[in-house]
Amino acid sequence: MALALVDCDSFYASCERVFRPDLKNIPIVVLSNNDGCVIARSAEAKKLGIGMGVPWFKVKKSFLAQGGAVFSSNFTFYGDMSSRVMNILEGFVPRIEIYSIDEAFLDLDTLEQNYNLYDFSCHMRGLIKQWTGVPVRVGIAPTKTLTKIAINEVKRLNIPTKVHRLSTQNEIRHALANTPVNEVWGVGRKLTEHLNRAKIVNALQLADVDPQRIKRHFSIVLERTVRELRGQRCLNIEDNMSAKKQIVVSRSFGTRVINLEILKPIVSNFATRASEKLRNERQKCSQVSVFIRTSPFSDHKPQYSGHKTIELSTPTNDTRDILRAAKQALIPIFKSGYDYAKAGILLGRFSSESSKQYSLFKDPNEPKDNAKFMEYIDCLNNHETQIYFASQNTTQWSPMKQNMTSPRYTTNWYELPITN
Repeated sequence: MALALVDCDSFYASCERVFRPDLKNIPIVVLSNNDGCVIARSAEAKKLGIGMGVPWFKVKKSFLAQGGAVFSSNFTFYGDMSSRVMNILEGFVPRIEIYSIDEAFLDLDTLEQNYNLYDFSCHMRGLIKQWTGVPVRVGIAPTKTLTKIAINEVKRLNIPTKVHRLSTQNEIRHALANTPVNEVWGVGRKLTEHLNRAKIVNALQLADVDPQRIKRHFSIVLERTVRELRGQRCLNIEDNMSAKKQIVVSRSFGTRVINLEILKPIVSNFATRASEKLRNERQKCSQVSVFIRTSPFSDHKPQYSGHKTIELSTPTNDTRDILRAAKQALIPIFKSGYDYAKAGILLGRFSSESSKQYSLFKDPNEPKDNAKFMEYIDCLNNHETQIYFASQNTTQWSPMKQNMTSPRYTTNWYELPITN
């Protein structure tokens, strides 16, 4: 009985290095939207003491003085590189759960009788590196929670192959004894404080507590964690992740927006992106909400926050219907004289794509809901936007400040790498 966790090593920084071999061994940080905070660090940057989430302006001078490289977030590029890694993994195992952009759980149960799982994982890791350039770590163990512990052991022991398996009780208990309780998957800061007060400071001590006692004093979720640490599988591979309850697309602006005519196409872009996500979830929505607000940190300027929800008579995932609703919501909440710092769109009240509920009365704005038409547009826009709706912002101007974005090497013909 075995599962594996494949974890991309410093994923965003590793993506930046794929087409920039000159960055090997150079400290790298990747910044959030508007180049505000550090959201990813290479191992070299971590050694320089760069913390996760630290404001960029606080570390900029010292980091650059030490030869570091900095990039604005390039999520189009990172998302495509993630898809390439996950596609390779899907070819190796019968079942996979993509847990995040840089992590996936693999079901190895049926492979164990025919393969040495350690050698199998080393081969898989080598192929990912060869085909994508992205380095990964692999943790193998009987449960999902223990695969996280195995990954931590790869880092702690600095294992050269970047693959580690926990199979015997001695191996598991030794790894748990070297894992602080706050590093156990699902144990947050508040829970850590409670456990520490109960003199539980490492994962082994947590695993040795009676699960029923944990359930009584804490929760059934932590009880499952304890059982997983003991090698009892409580969390299985999820082929289909549970459907979302809502979809939000929002951005903070690096440049303040004061004009409705500038804000309209920005919100339209958000609505278009939210519609694409909705169709990808195979869902329809009956609610479209828009919000706009000024910066809460601008004490010397007037503050304002506006929000409006439009109820649709019939569930839809057609971009045209959602764009119309977004426009209806935006216009009445916009007030002139304010410097807007953020806007967003929220889709809610979901229903299955396969069912449709009609309104009892005739609606003059009956949703278009042309699924085939939307499918064609999504296909054409799969890697690079080729078809825009008239209300969108098609210029290169953006309210976000991203001055250090790398090229979209793998998704844009005009940004392909050039070699001599």
